[in-house]
Amino acid sequence: MLTLDVDQLVMIMATIMVVMGVISIAAGILVLVFRVSGKEVHNLANQTARLAQKGIADEVSGLVGNASSLLDALNQLVRTTTGVGVFLILTGFALFAGAFYLAQQLH
Repeated sequence: MLTLDVDQLVMIMATIMVVMGVISIAAGILVLVFRVSGKEVHNLANQTARLAQKGIADEVSGLVGNASSLLDALNQLVRTTTGVGVFLILTGFALFAGAFYLAQQLH
């Protein structure tokens, strides 16, 4: 049977927190890099702009209003995705701080 003393258990917990922090920061960076500036968002924004121009040229006010609503929804999507990425990064740093605190308690 494996027996651990308190110091070993605290060190294992600190190590796990560091690994979780690295994963959280990496996930946050990936979300910020790939989700916020994704091709789908750019394509949708370009198509919406074309739709709005066509609505203005053809004097269809409903089409312009719907295109404006779609652009607002895209902006909200980007803000939400950015918030998720920043939250993951901050959580990773908090895990690092917690692991550092636990490691300092050993000495």
